[in-house]
Amino acid sequence: MSRPRLKEITQAVDKVAKQKEKIMYQQGDVLIKKVAEIKGKKLNHLTLAEGEVTGHFHSITKGDAELYEHEGTLFLKVIDDKVELTHQEHDVVVLPKGDYEIGIIKEYDHLSREVRNVAD
Repeated sequence: MSRPRLKEITQAVDKVAKQKEKIMYQQGDVLIKKVAEIKGKKLNHLTLAEGEVTGHFHSITKGDAELYEHEGTLFLKVIDDKVELTHQEHDVVVLPKGDYEIGIIKEYDHLSREVRNVAD
């Protein structure tokens, strides 16, 4: 294999590896972003978010994981090879082993010129 071709392959592999680091998942209004590390105090539950409108909730229901809170932000540590995130009105999301930051999708109301959390 020629040197220029090897360099192209190496660059392509590096690009795919960087894209994997930026993986995000979404279930309704909950956004789950892979992070390098988690912070905060361990919580004694696995509920990522509760619905403001329906009373439903996003929760880890299968697999071993831990939930942490740091300055108002939730972090999830998936310990098993995978866990299942469930919600009463959404499909199950399977999250692989790793560390994640949990966020809520925002929406912008052009009429009121306000940014607010999406209501689930």
